[in-house]
Amino acid sequence: MSGIGPVEPVNGPEADESDDVIGSDAPRLADRFRDRRPTRSLAEHWGALPPRTRGVVLAAGVIAVAAAGVVLLPTAGAPDRAEPPEPLPYPANVTVWEYLGRTAPPAAPDSRATSGLFRFAVSVDHGPPVTVRVDGAAFPGLTAHVAPERSFTVRAGTPRRITVEISVSDCSGLPRNAELPFLDVTLRNTRAIQRHSFIFDGGYARDLSELLHGACGPATLRPGPRPTGSAGSQNAD
Repeated sequence: MSGIGPVEPVNGPEADESDDVIGSDAPRLADRFRDRRPTRSLAEHWGALPPRTRGVVLAAGVIAVAAAGVVLLPTAGAPDRAEPPEPLPYPANVTVWEYLGRTAPPAAPDSRATSGLFRFAVSVDHGPPVTVRVDGAAFPGLTAHVAPERSFTVRAGTPRRITVEISVSDCSGLPRNAELPFLDVTLRNTRAIQRHSFIFDGGYARDLSELLHGACGPATLRPGPRPTGSAGSQNAD
């Protein structure tokens, strides 16, 4: 015979202190405050503040948020990193010469003019100003210098017209025909000092050949060396 009776609690009235209790643990600190009523909330504190005080606090919060946005957001249009400055150019790389012609027609055949005036336009593409001095006309027996001053300065974007006086001092070392004649010059800017040869053809070659033939005659002239147009340079002081 079997049956089901009522279920009695473990810790009912009939349980005594000698019965084992399974699953109990020590009291926790949070249990002490579980049934206590919480203190005044933040909303209640805020409502208790005077209206003027609440306005000051709100204004300070808006200013703080705006300042944080200015610090965190990158400046519009500003590059991520600064680009290194472009190095200064060497003067020989930016200086340009253009021949413009003689200041007077060639001398008559019966005269013996030993010098001539040749006009040039000198310009600088970019960079700092370039100081120019003409040192010679490359061929032995010729001297050259700028008239009236010995050196001049050219600024970028502002060409200068100058006159070079070329004189014949010795006919024995001169070529019969001044093919690809050149001027020896010294160039200086804040980057370097360079000694350079500017080579010309066309009108300058014809005008210089006329000067040589007028000053020396064809019998005293000889074939001349071909220029190389090389340049030497050193750092500026």
